[in-house]
Amino acid sequence: MNQRKKFTAICSLALFAAASVTATSSAVARDSIEVVGSSTVYPFSTVVAERYGRSSGKPTPKIESTGSGGGMKLFCGGVGTKYPDITNSSRRIKASEFQQCQDNGVKEIIEVQIGFDGIVIANSVEAELLNLDRKDIFLALAAKVPGPNAGELIDNPYKTWRDVNPALPDTAIEVLGPPPTSGTRDAFAELGMEGGCKKFDWIAALKSSDKSRYKSVCHTIREDGAYIEAGENDNLIVQKLEANPEALGVFGFSFLDQNADKVQGSMIESVAPTFDSIADKSYPISRPLFFYVKKAHVGVVPGIAGYLNEFTSEKAWGEEGYLAEKGMIPLPTKMRRAMAENTRNLVPMTGKEALK
Repeated sequence: MNQRKKFTAICSLALFAAASVTATSSAVARDSIEVVGSSTVYPFSTVVAERYGRSSGKPTPKIESTGSGGGMKLFCGGVGTKYPDITNSSRRIKASEFQQCQDNGVKEIIEVQIGFDGIVIANSVEAELLNLDRKDIFLALAAKVPGPNAGELIDNPYKTWRDVNPALPDTAIEVLGPPPTSGTRDAFAELGMEGGCKKFDWIAALKSSDKSRYKSVCHTIREDGAYIEAGENDNLIVQKLEANPEALGVFGFSFLDQNADKVQGSMIESVAPTFDSIADKSYPISRPLFFYVKKAHVGVVPGIAGYLNEFTSEKAWGEEGYLAEKGMIPLPTKMRRAMAENTRNLVPMTGKEALK
């Protein structure tokens, strides 16, 4: 090789190496934690992130509200800094989502249950306070409801709450709620809709004989305008309820707690949604809250361990912690301590949890 060709080859190698270094640097050049997921968990994780940023002197974690389903999709996309480190969820990870994570190389996932939340069906403080049965909720919002003949399902004919139950107001059924990507929507379907659906014995029997049909009947919400998808922004629902006192809205207890001067939570089977009734599980529509962490990112993206320590500290999620002040219902003490220990030791879930 003559000197000119040798020089050209050396320059080319040098340029290639420089390009490789630049590409590698950009792939790992993230010094802040990225969190996606549930709009319900969003305000809790935001305040933890702000506290952690102030106390540690490190970049405040970036929290994005994408909904539980949307967050899981992003989280399970893969390992590496172009993917989120943590996803919040207002329901437990589904078996299908856990498998998607495994298929994409997200092998070790730490599940952290942070507390409980109630799902409220609220209206303006200017309107009449309602006392709803879960059967009322199902009949008002299901796509198909029992017809006049035994074992028959018909398209939902009900237009007003009084059509559903003579004890309720003669106002149009208009409910603002989250979209299918939301964990609140999933939990509302499971705890509220299905809770009323299975009060019909012949439908309840389908759970053993035809589980897919049972779920379809109990969880499918009508699409004729009575239920209005209002996106992942629960604050927007609160604003719309202020503007329309006859409408109802579905969202987490923390938003009711923070907006008690504007909206009120309907009683469900004569139990009001309160901190105590959700904590002792007497309120019928309550659910656990979670977040999930990629173990592979701990130690790679700076600060994840510190953020986890802040979130699972008693000053944050304890009975007198700042998250309780925001409306989150803490775990029982024994369970909270065990969860904190597992989280700090980065104990991954086995996958069996997703099947519960």
